[in-house]
Amino acid sequence: MPDRERLSIMIAAIARLLQGLRHVAVGAASPVPAAATLLARELAGRRLVVSILGSAQHNPFTDGGRELFDCAAQGRLDAFFLSGAQIDATGAVNLLGLGDPRAPDRRFLGNFGAPYLASLVPNVILCRTDHGPRSLVEKVDFVTAPGRDGQRLVTDRCVFVRVDGRFVLESRHAGETSDSLRAATGFAFAEKPDAGITPGPDARMRDLLEGPVAEAMQAVYPDLAALLRR
Repeated sequence: MPDRERLSIMIAAIARLLQGLRHVAVGAASPVPAAATLLARELAGRRLVVSILGSAQHNPFTDGGRELFDCAAQGRLDAFFLSGAQIDATGAVNLLGLGDPRAPDRRFLGNFGAPYLASLVPNVILCRTDHGPRSLVEKVDFVTAPGRDGQRLVTDRCVFVRVDGRFVLESRHAGETSDSLRAATGFAFAEKPDAGITPGPDARMRDLLEGPVAEAMQAVYPDLAALLRR
């Protein structure tokens, strides 16, 4: 897991992308998106509806994924998060396996509705907490869900936005340079003319992360909750 400062930058960057939305859902095993969504809810005066799968406190659904899928189909879900073993330059995600599609070296659990949600939810945000050339590749071995323009990829090093079918650097986190990002990324990318440093959390965000967000995270993601409190 990245250090506290890099995680805080990621969380703040994602929370800013959620401003003005009504309902955001977070899948299982997604601590950073969960923290960012809970932060966005606090910043919105708790007007944002948050659904965290696997949480008894922050999940209004009683029938698991089925209700989540129904909600997306009815246009009542504004944002969702995806990650994967691989994410490529076009925003495609791989949750299926690695290697030759005819005889993969490794297989994973599968997509659990990721293509369905990616096609219906207007704001799909991709996340990686281990930005590196093995996870961010030119082309995924298997396409679980394709990318689409406007889609963001937020990592522990930078923020990309998909423009004209390919990721472009939108901002880099403090301590990163264009050269360090290119060395750590398995695909070539252009930079937006105004690409700068990703804003970190301001004083209010830090107070919220250390207080109500960490408290809300405790039951589902105690390790991240403890890190945010330090």
